[in-house]
Amino acid sequence: SPPEEVEDASEPTKRDRSHLESTLKLNEDKPADDFSGVLQRLRKIYHSSIKPLEQSYRYNELRQHEITDGEITSKPMVLFLGPWSVGKSSMINYLLGLDDTPYQLYTGAEPTTSEFTVIMHGPKLKTIEGIVMAADSARSFSPLEKFGQNFLEKLIGIEVPHKLLERVTFVDTPGIIENRKQQERGYPFNDVCQWFIDRADLIFVVFDPTKLDVGLELEMLFRQLKGRESQIRIILNKADSLATQELMRVYGALFWSLAPLINVTEPPRVYVSSFWPQEYHPDTHKDLFLKEEISLLEDLNQVIENRMENKIAFIRQHAIRVRIHALLVDRYLQTYKDKMTFFSDGELVFRDIVEDPDKFFIFKSILAKTNVSKFDLPNREAYKDFFGINPITSFKLLSQQCSYMGGCFLEKIEKAITRELPDLLGSIGLGKKPNVLSCDITGCGETPKNRYRKP
Repeated sequence: SPPEEVEDASEPTKRDRSHLESTLKLNEDKPADDFSGVLQRLRKIYHSSIKPLEQSYRYNELRQHEITDGEITSKPMVLFLGPWSVGKSSMINYLLGLDDTPYQLYTGAEPTTSEFTVIMHGPKLKTIEGIVMAADSARSFSPLEKFGQNFLEKLIGIEVPHKLLERVTFVDTPGIIENRKQQERGYPFNDVCQWFIDRADLIFVVFDPTKLDVGLELEMLFRQLKGRESQIRIILNKADSLATQELMRVYGALFWSLAPLINVTEPPRVYVSSFWPQEYHPDTHKDLFLKEEISLLEDLNQVIENRMENKIAFIRQHAIRVRIHALLVDRYLQTYKDKMTFFSDGELVFRDIVEDPDKFFIFKSILAKTNVSKFDLPNREAYKDFFGINPITSFKLLSQQCSYMGGCFLEKIEKAITRELPDLLGSIGLGKKPNVLSCDITGCGETPKNRYRKP
């Protein structure tokens, strides 16, 4: 009868999900790789060789980046960023098959996601308040407490019993709203984004082709993504809402607006598809969109497979930064001691050094001595703030940070960077196909080679 046909027409047909299950290996019952031994060694290297220097030179106050045990053992994290209403939440619902369940993330035309939503694995569906997540030190989110109560109210966790979440955690973020002042959010939005960016293994920056609005907030975001280019994937979502010719124009326009924001030799991978459960619009390039979707899923799978290599590379990158910081503070202190005489006013002498470190060749000498790339050096302004809180006299020189039993802090961190962490990385690769080893695919930082030994 005709009424039923009407009913049928209004119910959009759902897409087949079998490619999701096969690409992400959701039906395989093979046990997850057991990396507990490697994790133990990684924790030991971190606690004995990196943390002492980190604490002694208060690195955390420079970068607000403390590594907790929860973070060393945490699963890979996939972060969804982008303007509001581009389909970030719909994409997560689609990947996890949450549509039409009580736990689907809200979606809609207006800005619906106002929280940072962490979607993780749990035995049954449940929601966890941000305050509870931050209080639980076994989770990797306890450092978020420092962003204050207002932020914790905007943080929410959802536990879902899904096979994919046994291996990865998703984070949905509030959409970027151009011409909205950060203060209106009531918490340091950019700092919180930075915290997640620093820890994400894969960053999906999602766009809607019908409204490409690249403004100040987005520019700010790409500035924060500097150095993480290898983790970024650009997604041109809702691609079946445009005719092919129009889509090609938008694709070009997107690259044109992003080019000045991402200045790397190799442009980031762009995926063009529609990530949601409804069938693709008729008369659009369904085959292309499906291929694009499968290659995005393969990308995600690769990150999951290489999670241990990424973790070691992440800790090694952190160690390199801590070491540069310690060398810089040591250099500031040495310069201060050299310039001090019996009659000088310590305060004035130090202010002179902090105001113009180049006059004293502080950064240049570190570059010359350590084979560090100038892009890895923190900026000078950061040290003005840093020494504003931490008086120079509260630090010791590196040469004094040695003990008879424990050795020297600097030597230990150098040994971790040049030998221990690369060896640990090598030990995982032995069980894998030799040509797939680690960073070539995931771009998780340079392939460890001993660039850091002193000449």
